[in-house]
Parts: sequence; structure tokens; C-alpha cells
Amino acid sequence: MPATNTTIPALDGEGDIPAYVARPDADSSRAIVVIPEIFGVNAGIRQKCDDWAAEGYLAIAPDIFWRFAPGVELDPDVEAELQEAFGYFGQYDADDGVKDIEAAIRWARSQGASKVGAVGFCLGGRLAYMTAARTDVNASVGYYGVMIDQMLNESHAIAHPLMLHIPTGDHLVGPEAQAKMHEGLGPLPKVTLHDYEGLDHGFAATSGNRRNEAGAQLADSRTRAFFAEHLA
Repeated sequence: MPATNTTIPALDGEGDIPAYVARPDADSSRAIVVIPEIFGVNAGIRQKCDDWAAEGYLAIAPDIFWRFAPGVELDPDVEAELQEAFGYFGQYDADDGVKDIEAAIRWARSQGASKVGAVGFCLGGRLAYMTAARTDVNASVGYYGVMIDQMLNESHAIAHPLMLHIPTGDHLVGPEAQAKMHEGLGPLPKVTLHDYEGLDHGFAATSGNRRNEAGAQLADSRTRAFFAEHLA
């Protein structure tokens, strides 16, 4: 299961996006774009790519901060690094981010993948939602996506299956925002919403203080089944 750092061409000739790629042992026609949190392509995101490759998917994590903080890797359990990450979040243009994910989708297809999914966390969860609305990705999953309640006007454009994992105790996405998401997205046939009672933002992190083992295992099992169905 080889893993490498590489670059992929950005859309519109903007440059080259650094990315981490994990390849399955056998050639695969399925790929997953792993969209990072605000902490860069750190050890946790690389581990998620490795895990998808072990499941038989080509996995790629693009460096979403490449325009202004390329190569940054931060630890959310270190307060100074958490604050640095929030600073990058404030600089970040999510519209550019969706273009970068689309570039990763195109790259995966150039590698032989006929079906491509996207899974994102935190900011990446928001981008997974935007990817479902703005690209031809075959399926998307968002974990504790932020600010989705402010983008429900794009929900009509969701053409392929989308699953969102929503921890009810998310200190960054409050009850009012969660209610709006359920109201706006719950009735849509392409959308599946899962609530996780009492869990907080980051509960499915690979490791660290935020992880909730039972919640992470439940959400990840649902994600694996979702992609197994929709990327088959």
C-alpha cells in the first residue's frame, strides 16, 4: 500500500496543489478525496487516507491551504496551533477550496477511477457539502461540517448522495444551525443525516483528545457502507 506526496494541477492553471496519496495494493476503479480540517494534511488525515487505501480505494488528500500556508501541519490539542488554524480558517476562501477538490476529483479520474467520493471533516465537512452541490462527485460525506446552515440555498443542486454526521453537542455548530440543517436537508431524497447525541466537534478524529471511540466507529462504519454502496 504505497503512499506518496505528490502535486496535482489546479484548475484554471493556477499552479500545483500539494497532496498526499495512498494507493491500494491492487488497481482500483474507486477513489476517495479526503478533505482536511483546518489543521492541514497532518498525521490524522494521512492515516484516514491510508485506511481508505487498505479498503481498496485510491485516496488523495489535497493541501487546501496551499495558496497561503503550504505544507502546514497542526495539532488541535496544542492551543497555539489551534489558534493558528483558526487564523488560516479566517483567510480561507471556500470557493477556491471547491475548485481544488474538483481538481482532485479530475486527477483521481485520470488515474483510472470511474467513481469518486469525497469525505471531509470540520471545514472539510462544509467543503464536502459544497462539493456535492457544485461538482459531479459520485458521493460525499461530511463530518461536523461548519456553516452548512448558511449555504442551504445550494441544496437544490445536490445531484448525488450526501451523508452528514452531526454531533448534537458541537460547540462550533449550535442547536439553531443544526435545526436549520435538518429542516433544509432532511426532506431531500439524496441526503442522509445522522445525529450523534451529546458528542462534540471532532469526535471522529483519528487520535487525540477530541476522539470519541464509540461515536467514531459508528460514523466511520456508516461512511464505509455508504461509499461501498454508491461507489460500487
